[in-house]
Amino acid sequence: MKKCMIIGCGGVASVAIHKCCQNSEVFEGIMIASRTKSKCDALKEKLQPTTKTVIETAQVNADNVDELIALIDSYKPDVVLNLALPYQDLTIMDACLATKTHYVDTANYEPLDTAKFEYKWQWAYRERFEKAGITALLGSGFDPGVTGVFSAYAMKHQFDEINYIDILDCNGGDHGYPFATNFNPEINIREVSAKGSYIEDGKWVETEPMEIKRVYNFKGVGEKDMYLLHHEELESLALNIKGIKRIRFFMTFGQSYLTHLKCLENVGMTSIEPIMYEGREIVPLQFLKAVLPDPATLGPRTVGKTNIGCIFRGKKDGKDKNYYLYNICDHQECYKEVGSQAVSYTTGVPAMIGAMMIMTGKWNKPGVYNIEEFDPDPFMEALNKWGLPWEEDFEPVLVD
Repeated sequence: MKKCMIIGCGGVASVAIHKCCQNSEVFEGIMIASRTKSKCDALKEKLQPTTKTVIETAQVNADNVDELIALIDSYKPDVVLNLALPYQDLTIMDACLATKTHYVDTANYEPLDTAKFEYKWQWAYRERFEKAGITALLGSGFDPGVTGVFSAYAMKHQFDEINYIDILDCNGGDHGYPFATNFNPEINIREVSAKGSYIEDGKWVETEPMEIKRVYNFKGVGEKDMYLLHHEELESLALNIKGIKRIRFFMTFGQSYLTHLKCLENVGMTSIEPIMYEGREIVPLQFLKAVLPDPATLGPRTVGKTNIGCIFRGKKDGKDKNYYLYNICDHQECYKEVGSQAVSYTTGVPAMIGAMMIMTGKWNKPGVYNIEEFDPDPFMEALNKWGLPWEEDFEPVLVD
């Protein structure tokens, strides 16, 4: 019996679990494990009557390596799919090493005390995973994730070398709140309020937060303001895609979001430095997360579409070539299918596909790898099959 253990039970995990249950030929058994077992039980109760996948649930503290090891040893999954918090990547990787179990995640490790996300901590596990004969697949969400698969696909089928990549992440959804985040508020706000950066000629170029703005007309959404952010896949794509001169990441934000964020920053609510409050230490950003709407509740009220993809510029047979690969996803369609909005959907579906690639042996190399280091074709095929069909444009409007 092929089995997957899914750690986490938030918005993205809920989508991935729905998708595993739709794909019970591969996922014959799943275990949903989270700090709050009642959330896992509620999802099992809802989904078990609809699927052949045998669902089990468990309580686990993903910060505790011994607890994780004991749970993995008792369930014996083929792969552990980490959909917990980025702060917990290393403890889960340690548990996978100890039990010789394949590992998949959607976001790279981030230390709790600094909003500094980079791959060095996870890349340091390469030799140990190789020796253990197991695979760690890093970043199997959308960005990172599908953006890496798109890059590998473009490299394999469209280019001899890719010189420029612009990753454009547009969410044209409207949830009706003055201010809310579409995924974990703590991660989202840390990401957005950090300095921006991009890679040019092999070096990081740093910018002030939201300093670089462009306007782009997205198919299915329309014209949107987008801002240059630091994003983790820039680091791995710059190493793994041949010929890269520059790679940037842009994300769209509405004016209401930015105004609220600036105000919250100005009064110290986005800080990750602990403060004393009524005799106990609290982190302002964690308190803010507690009072904001839970992203998992945004599904029923979010309308509109997302459009996420990559514009590539490079050479084929000595000639300049431009190519745009993207996916458009409808918030309401996602909600009808799995009870979540498109931001969770676009991450949860690729998480399931990444686990499937490992479980079916389509991707199988001992060691620690970023998603673009595998053959993109079976993943691209699965995107079309499992709800994230991609579109191509051979004459895209470029970002200056």
